[in-house]
Amino acid sequence: MTHQAVRHVSRSTAAAAGAIATAATSVTAAAVAASIILSPAPDASSRLDGVHADLQRAVQLNQITEEQALRFEAKLAGRILGEA
Repeated sequence: MTHQAVRHVSRSTAAAAGAIATAATSVTAAAVAASIILSPAPDASSRLDGVHADLQRAVQLNQITEEQALRFEAKLAGRILGEA
């Protein structure tokens, strides 16, 4: 095989591998997006549990006070339960 032929085969192989990798990445991204879109929304109590846990973590890290956490949690609970 000539040097030019070897270079052409190498470039073609690299281009094909790149195209396959791009296609695989696109398929993976689409699968993840579909699983997020099609997954059921968490119920109100699960959402409130998550809010509570996040706010308690913020209090422990001294990002907010306990009073701020309680007020914000009450405000969000009203909104979340109002949607349910």
